[in-house]
Amino acid sequence: MKGFDLIMKKKIHPKYEVATITCACGHVVETRSTKKEMQVNTCSACHPYFTGQKTMLDTEGRVDRFMKRYAIAD
Repeated sequence: MKGFDLIMKKKIHPKYEVATITCACGHVVETRSTKKEMQVNTCSACHPYFTGQKTMLDTEGRVDRFMKRYAIAD
């Protein structure tokens, strides 16, 4: 990327290097960032939405009302 070097100003940008993100569950992810280490409370390995432990519930019948309003058959 020779053209990219010409566009960016010298000596004003933080270093973009390898970083580790550590979750409270112990899962570690390596990525790149301007910060070397980060701590998070939830990640894709322990969040209920991604693990399938929790599903979306239609508690107010919104889907049923929509289907009834527009006469959509199952």
